[in-house]
Amino acid sequence: MRVIAAESGLSIATVSRVINGGENVAADTRDRVLEVVDRPPVFVRCPYLLNDYFGHIVTSVAETLAVHGQEMLLSAGDGVARSIALRELPQRRDARGAVLILPPEPRADLEALAARSYPLVVVDPRIEVPRGTVSISAAHFSGARAVTRHLVDLGHRRIGVITGPPYWHTRDDRVGGHLAALSEVGVLGDPELMRHGEPATKTGVRAGGELLDEKPRPTAIVCFNDKVAVGVLEAAKARGLRVPEDLSVAGFDDIDVSRAATPRLTTVRQPLQEMGRTAVTMLMRQLDGHAHEALSMELATQLIVRESTGPAPSPDR
Repeated sequence: MRVIAAESGLSIATVSRVINGGENVAADTRDRVLEVVDRPPVFVRCPYLLNDYFGHIVTSVAETLAVHGQEMLLSAGDGVARSIALRELPQRRDARGAVLILPPEPRADLEALAARSYPLVVVDPRIEVPRGTVSISAAHFSGARAVTRHLVDLGHRRIGVITGPPYWHTRDDRVGGHLAALSEVGVLGDPELMRHGEPATKTGVRAGGELLDEKPRPTAIVCFNDKVAVGVLEAAKARGLRVPEDLSVAGFDDIDVSRAATPRLTTVRQPLQEMGRTAVTMLMRQLDGHAHEALSMELATQLIVRESTGPAPSPDR
């Protein structure tokens, strides 16, 4: 009732009388309350399993919407990845705006929504969003630079990289950060030490195995996310390599698996909850008719150093 009162500009006592069917309430006052109560929910689309990465974002979105007295219409899971929900949004009466999390749709679909000024926010975009579209992401370039610089400071120079899919905007930022950290100590990135794939454990097993079979092999591997890093740990163990004595491994995200791995992963923490909260705040500003000073926001990441990284092994090893 506090939220409804704040949204309608009325007192909590007045809102209570309307909701409980009390008498002595003016018709226009009743309409102001019911307009807030009956407004459509916000459409939230996350076409992925709600694991410990996407689950944190969606939960934060839901909690923040509740603070604003706003319900959520959720479309989530791998099964909805091919739906045409985005194209139908402007015609839907059951949604008043949208939060799109890592949308897989082509740029044309987002451009169509932007052309109609449909209120939406894109969280963690995989491609460059159309001009005028509000987006929220983590600072991928600086995060990748920080973790590679950490390895460089430990003496590593031959560093392998397992990136995300080549068509992801995030991949370009991460690779750029990695190369920047190497260039600061006069090292050029080696294309032979770079692999890519879906952000899954199996990618780490496959790509990590390929890198570890190189002659000479890398002394460290930085990974697109923590799940890929866990796969690299498996590949290293299968080859009798110790982490971090023979090989340092680093991830990205700081999800639960980074703390459950053996050894625990050095990683880059993404502000997942803050991304969800900020997305809702930016959407509510659109719904309230406020202009945005910043259409694209990058939230700071944080390097988390744990036991999976250590000094580069000496050449004779």
